[in-house]
Parts: sequence; structure tokens; C-alpha cells
Amino acid sequence: MPGGRLTQQERQQIALGVADGLAYAEIARRLDRPTSTVTREVMRNGGPTAYRADLAHRATERRAHRRRQAAPRGTEVPRPAHGRDPEAVAEYEETLTTVMMASGMTTMPARVMASITLTDTGSLTASELVERLKVSPASVSKAIAFLESQGLARREQGEGRRERYVVDDDIWYQSMMASARSTAQVAETARQGVGVLVPGTPAATRLENVARFLDFVSESIARSAEQAREILHTKPRTNSHDTAQPGPDHG
Repeated sequence: MPGGRLTQQERQQIALGVADGLAYAEIARRLDRPTSTVTREVMRNGGPTAYRADLAHRATERRAHRRRQAAPRGTEVPRPAHGRDPEAVAEYEETLTTVMMASGMTTMPARVMASITLTDTGSLTASELVERLKVSPASVSKAIAFLESQGLARREQGEGRRERYVVDDDIWYQSMMASARSTAQVAETARQGVGVLVPGTPAATRLENVARFLDFVSESIARSAEQAREILHTKPRTNSHDTAQPGPDHG
């Protein structure tokens, strides 16, 4: 059942697929599941080199048990904002975290960035992150330092001495521009090697082609980011709950 939880048999099929070197998309197709479901399942349970169906199944049961025990008995669970399904939001947060990890980000920065991104304010304090993620303040501090170094988060002064960590709309633009600058730097370094390795030799030719390729990619990223920047500050006309204000009528 595509919308339900993975069964132990499905996890065994995932383990066999991973062992056979199949792409996550192919494993998902065979299970009639979203690719993100398979990706998240593998990445949160050891990754492609250490995934085991039996351990993954037990770990999932333990996580579900901890969620059930999270709210003390006799207390009323607060209603989620905007009628959101809290379990669906938690599952999606894990999916987003997994995708960030698959792109090369380590676990804690990915968890912190996903957590901030999914808040309506786009910001959280260190204490709020500690509470949400159930981790130490030191872990949050290191994750924030990494995200700042990559241009993926910023600090702003909150109430009193509390700093808020922000992942706002413009962060994505700044991140793309930082990526363009980094790619351009690699291109320039490759071009410097051409003279060292003597132009016309196989190695020098290879470096020259790498430099030309990366120059093109860097310029394309920067140009696309500039052209699309306005999108980050444009409200959609409508959404599924009809809560967004309609945008200007362009005819």
C-alpha cells in the first residue's frame, strides 16, 4: 500500500535491491512506493553499505514507540497549525533531511536546516532546536556554524540575548551564488595547472577542458539565480487550503 508504512517484507526487498546495486528509483518502482520513501529508509538506517532489513524494522518500531510516549498521559496534545497532520509533517521532515544528506550534507546540519525550513517563521533559537531535535546545545552550535560557513543559514538578534537562526527565502539565492563562486574558483585553479603541465599535453588539455566546463556551469548558475531571485519573494496565487492571498492580476 503506497501510502502506508513499510512492512518487514518490503524492507527485505529493499535490502536485496541495495545489495544488487539497484537505483533507489528502481527499488521504489518495484515496491510501488515513492523514491523518497526508499531513499529515506536506507539513509536513516545505515546507508547503502550497512542497511539491514531486520535492524531497520526494529529501529522503526522503536522510533514509533518513542513518539507515542513523547506526550505525557493525561495531557492534551496541542492542535497543529493550519490543520496539518503532525505525523505527515514529521515524515516529510525526515524525507527532506535525507535528501539533504544524500546531496552531501552531514546528519546534524541537515536535521537543523530541515527543522528551521519547515517552521512558518523560518527561524528558531538554539534552545528551540535542542528541544525539537533532542540533541545537545553543542551539536546545534556546530551544525549552525557549518550552515553559516556554507551560506545556508544566518543569525539575527532575537529577544534579549537570544540569537535566532534563520533560513529565509534569500538564503537559497545566496547559497546558489556561493556555489557559483566556488565552482569558478575550481575552474581558475584548473586553468592555472595548464601552464604547469605544459599546454598541449594530455593532462593540460584535460585541465583546460575542465576549466572551460566549470566556467560555463558557474556562469549559468549565477545567471539563473539572478533571473529567478524574484520567485523567492513571490506569494503563490492560491494553495491547497486557499489561505494564500491572490497575487496581482497580470491579465
